[in-house]
Amino acid sequence: FCTTLLLTQTPEHILTQTNNKTEMLCELKKEHTGVYWYRWSQERQHFEFLLFSNTLGKATHGPNVSQDRFSVREERSHSSYSLHISHLQPSDSGTYYCSVSQSSQLLLGSGTQLRVVDALPLPPETAQTPLSRKPVLQITKSKAASRTGMALPQLRLP
Repeated sequence: FCTTLLLTQTPEHILTQTNNKTEMLCELKKEHTGVYWYRWSQERQHFEFLLFSNTLGKATHGPNVSQDRFSVREERSHSSYSLHISHLQPSDSGTYYCSVSQSSQLLLGSGTQLRVVDALPLPPETAQTPLSRKPVLQITKSKAASRTGMALPQLRLP
């Protein structure tokens, strides 16, 4: 495999909940016969072939890949393809790569990291302190000096 700037994938990261749907985009800057999609599973330490979509829009799915859940839509005259996944499951988590075959090489996009969780993490709590409408007593240096009985030198600014 070889990564290249000829394929641009967006977004870089997706965090979503179980049963949602998502999509990721792959933009191509070279002639091609179609786009492959792979998933790298950190857990299982391997690439899984998901599907190939040719320029006529015909998709060929990999073994054990649901045609109902995984589909590709071509955008703007073969220059970009979006992978759509529905009914997401935590097992769909991984890094997704679009790929094209060129001169017997498989060129990979930059990858989209998908994380599917049962519940989204809550944002960190911010301290919600009620704003006081009362004026705040401020002690100035001269008042502080008279309280402690010490004389503070006067600062004069030019």
